[in-house]
Amino acid sequence: MSTDTERRNETMRIIQGFAVVAVLVGAMGLKAQEPAPAPVAQAPATAAGAPTADEIVAKHIEAIGGKAAISQVKSMTIESSTSVMGNEAPTVTTLVDGVGYKNETDFNGTKIVQCYNDKGGWMVNPMTGAADPTPMPDDQYNQGKGQIYVGGPLYDYAARGGKVELMGKEGTAYKIKLTSKENAEMTFLIDSTSYMITTVMGKAKMQDQDVDITTKFSDYRKTDVGYMVPYAIDIDLGQFQLSVAVKKVELNKTIDPAVFQMPKAADAPKPAM
Repeated sequence: MSTDTERRNETMRIIQGFAVVAVLVGAMGLKAQEPAPAPVAQAPATAAGAPTADEIVAKHIEAIGGKAAISQVKSMTIESSTSVMGNEAPTVTTLVDGVGYKNETDFNGTKIVQCYNDKGGWMVNPMTGAADPTPMPDDQYNQGKGQIYVGGPLYDYAARGGKVELMGKEGTAYKIKLTSKENAEMTFLIDSTSYMITTVMGKAKMQDQDVDITTKFSDYRKTDVGYMVPYAIDIDLGQFQLSVAVKKVELNKTIDPAVFQMPKAADAPKPAM
């Protein structure tokens, strides 16, 4: 039976993991500029008659609503609940297309913030000694900065300097690897019937160690404009797992871009006393 100290240590590790999880949790819910007209480099089909990586991605974009629906989304506000070790942590995610992405989670009175804008990123995580806003390391920013765009990381990937490769199939899903211009890699499983993303696999840093993260998406629901959003997200970090349940999605609210700028230390969210 775990001691109180062991429980506290485990809780601290999970809270520290929230900062890592935010990178991939937002990767799905989150148009951009219209794709560049230049030809797209892609991996050859793995077998005669098999679709190319670009064809699969194009069908995925259509499945989540297509360009017509995605282009109507200028901002998103998502309220959700994250379940960790039997505890519920309310989370609010704010996105303004091309401007910024902010994820705020309240875990037992401790406010954890992850924020990206078009210039850089910052975070607040008291459990890692960062009670004041702290600039985000470049590798972490490069891994998650695509979240400032609606449509997900596969939307308009070529215009942002990325490339995709078809790695074959895993069960009934196509396996697509996305490599950003900064050489950050993510692997997507896209259902061959619905063309929805079911799983995203990637790596992130946690306590200065590489951690494999597998994120599964389900319960897709259509917004008023036709854009599809997953309402159930399950995250596996190996040592522990988290489940995210989306409660509410609001589109095109007026959001002050200033919320994505790093505040001064005195204005930072503080742990509840």
